[in-house]
Amino acid sequence: MSRLRQLPPDEWDEDLKTALKPEVATPLEQGLMRFFAHRPELVKGMLPFAGALKTERTLPDRLIELVRLRVAYFNQCRSCMAIRYTDAIDDGLDEDVVCSLEHPADADNLTPAEKAAIKYGELLATDHLRIDDDVYDELRQHFTEPEIVELGMQAAFFVGFGRLAATYHMVEELPQAFQGEGDRPTPWNQASIQVR
Repeated sequence: MSRLRQLPPDEWDEDLKTALKPEVATPLEQGLMRFFAHRPELVKGMLPFAGALKTERTLPDRLIELVRLRVAYFNQCRSCMAIRYTDAIDDGLDEDVVCSLEHPADADNLTPAEKAAIKYGELLATDHLRIDDDVYDELRQHFTEPEIVELGMQAAFFVGFGRLAATYHMVEELPQAFQGEGDRPTPWNQASIQVR
């Protein structure tokens, strides 16, 4: 059960309804907006940034999804782990690749660029002060500086909002494997993944 009341779309601010069209989204797709709708003024400020992270993305969708899922594991954001985005699937993400996230450094189906990005996201989620010159030098082998900035913004979004989502404990609509208390689910080896 969620720890805060989720606002149903009929209680949302009219501008949010127009921008987000919740009537065509499942509860899972409505996600955090069901909570954020309590503060529509803040959501209206956040939407352009969140939208730009998606529409102005230059990094591959598959790479961003791999980083998102690895961060979700460390955040223990159950809804984040249970979701797969269709743009990443269209870009070559499949469950075999997701299973590689259990030990990404050893995976033979991840590119060196993906491994570097995943490592960066993992460090940001677990021990950000270990991100030093060596980590940035490794990133520079695969990415331009604007791409590194983009990767950092994406990963920071995942870390911050994923941790917040984990504390809200919105699990009602998730597959059973992600609903339990006390266990430590993973985004790999899970049945009934939700595609968005």
